[in-house]
Amino acid sequence: MISLFVYEYLTGGGIDPELAGESGIADLSALIVEGRAMRDAMVQDLRQLDGIDVSFASSRFEAAAASRSPLRHYCAAPGEPMMDFVARAAREHDYAWIVAPECDGLMLQLADAVGSARWLGCTKEAIALCSSKSATAALLAAHGLAVTPALDGAAVRGPDTDNATGGWVVKPDDGAGGLDTFLYDDLTQARAEFAARLAAGRKPVLQRWVHGDALSLSLICGAEGNRLISINRQRIGVADAPATGHAGRVIEFDGVDVDCIGKESAPGRTLAALAQRVAAAVPGLRGFVGIDVVWRPDQEPVVIEVNPRVTMAYVGLSAKLERNLAAQVLAAHGVKVASATAGDAQRVSVFAGRGTP
Repeated sequence: MISLFVYEYLTGGGIDPELAGESGIADLSALIVEGRAMRDAMVQDLRQLDGIDVSFASSRFEAAAASRSPLRHYCAAPGEPMMDFVARAAREHDYAWIVAPECDGLMLQLADAVGSARWLGCTKEAIALCSSKSATAALLAAHGLAVTPALDGAAVRGPDTDNATGGWVVKPDDGAGGLDTFLYDDLTQARAEFAARLAAGRKPVLQRWVHGDALSLSLICGAEGNRLISINRQRIGVADAPATGHAGRVIEFDGVDVDCIGKESAPGRTLAALAQRVAAAVPGLRGFVGIDVVWRPDQEPVVIEVNPRVTMAYVGLSAKLERNLAAQVLAAHGVKVASATAGDAQRVSVFAGRGTP
């Protein structure tokens, strides 16, 4: 029996929703909902595999959901640092499958906490690269791929782009989803926002807004190759900023529709080739990986970012494709499993975070 620990940062106690106002993360509740959906999808897939004993963690804020669930949920001990809890839980399992935003180096810290022997995911080198939108864009551009390059300091301050049109985006260099992302029609206003974030000690990126069809590519990457498994359509919206006097508009992520374009269609073949080029350019991608792209009208698709982890596209994808993606993720790491019977699928255990060993 293989023991496997699933940890999703936002629902696993990594952040306190009551601090959302103080932290300035206005859309934290939406991110928690997404985190819960990803965690539940991963656990559900793992429960259906023979020979896997699944454990997962959740926070005290999941109490209401837990009361309606046949499964028991536990959280880290009071006062226990989250990385210590994850490290302790991982030591009691054969493997750990982790989901967290790339911001503030969280994925790298979690990789250290788990340790490479138990880690199911991308290498630390790949995580570090993909955690920076500017670094990812620079690397992919060097490999001849169409990207949205980040403007350097000189370009942002210089007059050469003053008359440029088409919209400008300011967002965190290591952000996830549409978190803290604003669209500006006026470059001067975008520059001002960029400069204000720099002055506040943050790491912003300023890029041109790319008009087109927002898509994501879901891959399973492993030592034996990288395979595109689904082409998805992202629901991206633009809304007025809630803050009074804020010149930018908010970029909103409203979910994803999975497997919308056939891989054998002409667009599908183009995107499959693009996925292979991206994966070849980024060493160390392992397991489930997402690539966000925008396909411009009458032009080639542009790579926006690479997500070195499970994304929202994972939710419902196993059912849509009629195969268990968790089994494929494990196989990509050399862990061979088989589908379970209906009775076996009901087996699950939950790690109880009580004290230290």
